[in-house]
Amino acid sequence: MIFHSILWASKTASRHPFRDNIDSMIHEVIPVGPLQCNCSVIGDETTHEAMVIDPGDDIENVLQILSQHNLKVKHIIVTHAHIDHVGGAMRLKRLTGAPVLLNQNDQALLKMLDTQAAWLGMESPGQVTIDQELKDGDKLQAGNISATVIHTPGHTEGSVCLYVEAQQKLIAGDTLFMGSIGRTDLPGGSYEKIMDSLHGRVLALPDETEVTPGHGPITYIGVERESNPFLAK
Repeated sequence: MIFHSILWASKTASRHPFRDNIDSMIHEVIPVGPLQCNCSVIGDETTHEAMVIDPGDDIENVLQILSQHNLKVKHIIVTHAHIDHVGGAMRLKRLTGAPVLLNQNDQALLKMLDTQAAWLGMESPGQVTIDQELKDGDKLQAGNISATVIHTPGHTEGSVCLYVEAQQKLIAGDTLFMGSIGRTDLPGGSYEKIMDSLHGRVLALPDETEVTPGHGPITYIGVERESNPFLAK
C-alpha cells in the first residue's frame, strides 16, 4: 500500500488504563475508505457542536454518526493532505457548511491529489479548498470542547496532531501509531523531522494521554514511550 495502513474497526474505548473515569465527551472513531483511515467525530453533549477530523471517505457513515448524536459540525479538520485523510472533506463541507482546516505546508500535496489517486487506483476527489490554515498552538472550539493544534512535520510537511487536554486525548494523524510511526518516504516526508516532532512534541504529553492514530488501534503515550521500537532512545 502507498500509505501506512493497519486495518481497524472499532469505536474508541471508554475505559482508560491510567484512570477510572469515563470521558463525557462524544468521541466516535470510524475507519473509512480502502485504507481504513480513522475518522474522528468529537462532539459536545451539551451544545451538540462537533469537529470531524480526517473525513477521508464514506461520508454517509460520518453523517450517520452525526445524526445519531444530533451534532452540528463546526470544523472539518484534516491532519495532513494524503488522499485517505482529505478525500471526503469537500463533500462533508457541501453537506454541512462547515469550513475545512489544514496546515498550509501541505498545499503542494493538495495539488497532487490526482496523482495520489492514481497511485492507489482510486477516483480523484477533485479540488480541495482550504478555508482556514491550521497553525501550531491554534485553539479550536466545539461547544465546551477545546483542542490545541500541534504542528508535527515529518510524515508530511504540514502534518498536525490535535490535543484535547481536558479529556487527555490526542488525534495523531499519521505521526504516531501503536508500535510504529508514520512513513517518511513519500513527498514531503522526513525521518529527521518526524523524530523531532515525536520526541520534542508528542512524547512531551502525559503518559495517560489516549492516542487515536490515523490508522489502526488506539494506544497511549505511556505505552508507546515504553514499547514503541521507533521511540527507543
